[in-house]
Amino acid sequence: MTTKLKNWLEENDYDLTNLNSAGKYGNSALMKACREGKIDLVNELLSMDVELNMKNVDGNSALWNSCFANSYECFEAVIKAGIDIDSQNVNNVTALMYCASAGKDDFVELLLKHGAKTEFESLDGFKAIDLAVTPKIVKLLKNAKVS
Repeated sequence: MTTKLKNWLEENDYDLTNLNSAGKYGNSALMKACREGKIDLVNELLSMDVELNMKNVDGNSALWNSCFANSYECFEAVIKAGIDIDSQNVNNVTALMYCASAGKDDFVELLLKHGAKTEFESLDGFKAIDLAVTPKIVKLLKNAKVS
């Protein structure tokens, strides 16, 4: 473990003996590093075989946090590591649905490129296309191949 990671873990009250322990709001160290866009820490944590598909108290994953942070590098790192791209949170919302609703065109495109499914529905019965806030996102979702 690098000194930088050790210091960051300590500063954020993570258990150095259990890198899968939940911190504030149930975020694992990997989720928090993704949310902060800290690719160097994300890569180191991934090399340490941390639990990739952990969810926080809202049911969001490291992938969701990468999208939230607008971190293409963290996004690609967790995708390459094999994270569940269609993970649903406590409201059955996926990262694709979140990105569609937040106007994150680039991430919608990336998620679709990596095989994110469009047919999931939130607890309220909305699909990603129903939540799309830009014409570009609507078009991306309409043209997506349903798998």
